[in-house]
Amino acid sequence: MLISPELIRPVAEPPAEDIPGILPAELEELLLQGFGVEFAVLNGKTGEVLRTATDQPARDWAVRSELCREVARRGRAEFLDDEEPFLMLAIPVALPEGNSRVAVATFVTRPVRLEEDLSRAALAMGMQPEEAASWATRQAPWSAEALRRMGELVLSHWKSRQRVAQLEEENDDLSDHLTRTYEEISLLYRLTQNLKISASDEDLGRVALEWLQEVLPVSGLAIQFAPVAQEDESLSHEARTKPVLLTYGDCPIQYDHEFTALIEHLGPGAANRPVVVNDPVTGCPDWPNAQVRQMIAVALAEGENVFGWLAAFNHVENAEFGTVEASLLNSVAAILGIHSGNINLYRQQSELLAGIIRALTSAIDAKDPYTCGHSDRVARIAVRLAEELGCDPQTLNTIYLSGLLHDIGKIGIDDSVLRKPGKLTDEEYEHIKRHVEIGHKILLGLGKLDAVLPVILHHHESWDGGGYPHKLDADGIPFSARIVAVADAFDAMGSDRPYRKGMPDEKIDQIFRNGSGQQWDPEVVDALFRARDDLREITRSERQSPELDLQHWT
Repeated sequence: MLISPELIRPVAEPPAEDIPGILPAELEELLLQGFGVEFAVLNGKTGEVLRTATDQPARDWAVRSELCREVARRGRAEFLDDEEPFLMLAIPVALPEGNSRVAVATFVTRPVRLEEDLSRAALAMGMQPEEAASWATRQAPWSAEALRRMGELVLSHWKSRQRVAQLEEENDDLSDHLTRTYEEISLLYRLTQNLKISASDEDLGRVALEWLQEVLPVSGLAIQFAPVAQEDESLSHEARTKPVLLTYGDCPIQYDHEFTALIEHLGPGAANRPVVVNDPVTGCPDWPNAQVRQMIAVALAEGENVFGWLAAFNHVENAEFGTVEASLLNSVAAILGIHSGNINLYRQQSELLAGIIRALTSAIDAKDPYTCGHSDRVARIAVRLAEELGCDPQTLNTIYLSGLLHDIGKIGIDDSVLRKPGKLTDEEYEHIKRHVEIGHKILLGLGKLDAVLPVILHHHESWDGGGYPHKLDADGIPFSARIVAVADAFDAMGSDRPYRKGMPDEKIDQIFRNGSGQQWDPEVVDALFRARDDLREITRSERQSPELDLQHWT
């Protein structure tokens, strides 16, 4: 199709591009392979001539530059001039970022003889007659239809290549996105797999910092955990009473007060959402830390409770942090916040249950003041025996609690019987034997103490089956109950009672030698003699406040 100058629409002159370009190498190759000639190149927006073709006659571009702008607007290959035997073909090319080019070349439609006069056609085409005639005799002829088809083919091929390149770029972006997403999901999954109540929030925080460094383009990371309890020497649990700052990588913050200053500068609203701070803010005179150029801060929150802060510092490429990094930190902070909340809740439950246990042991002592401290000593003696027998920490904890509570059922025994200074009658003895079943019933409703119940019920069973309440024997007696039975007897024999003084060590040892394999588990008795010095020290030491590792059973 030939463009007529009358069809050209007035177009406001846009500014010239800052960096004028020519054609992509791939398109240059397509044009050369398709047509065998070099094309001139014009700016499709301004009509500016960016390059002339060295193997084509010079021409006047004044009118044709405007025609080229129209070709670029229409977006299809068209003929600018048709003066037999000359044809001028223009091919519009869309480039990235909205740029456009128009490739222009002149062809002949038939063979040209040396003596032919082409002056009129050359002048109409804006070319010098002599140069045009000399050039035309060397050209292979093209038909208009062949030129049009070749132009459409080249343009279609170029668009296909652009589309392929675009798809490859999108595929690379998608691949990068999927890789990042996989890494983020993997990180979050690994964190959730490490959620154990027995693990502190600080331990999980250290893991989170290490794994975040692998995924995020940050120089350094930090977590500040807030205190969860007031300083109190009476606390038997481990509770954070001061802020704790954890850092990883090249972190510009090394001290609690520096981190606190940054968080305070962000304002109270930072507790409700991730805060992203980049150069425009960190460059202000009032910014607290000049070493922090970029920063993301997220609260470790669970409901309305804030347990600390997670922060990333300084992009490794000195770029700005955005929503991608903030979103991942927010997800990690949510996991850490919920974990801290759970730990704090379990700590409170542990404190409550520890208080209950202390109250129960105090009640036992108040009921029978002559045996004050007995339960505590039995607990510690039983733990030492269990250690000697190679028990694991969880079993040690269960045995300790069992020792503290083994006589809780004496709360239900008549004071006249419990405090009787002389020998018990058969009826009184049967009454006092009920304390194991009473204790079992008292604690039966506390699900957290299920592991203690067998010891409460069976610590008076005998190895030969002559004990109570169920006359269990040998291995039929729960292992923990066998240990507490030896500890109970050891302390009872060595303690002063209203009706007798404590037995000397030699007599106690002889009783255990005689009762090994009859009243008591011989393996536990052997452990008693191996740990004899430690047990003597326990019986002589003053009463201690119960040391409860309650996380094992919460």
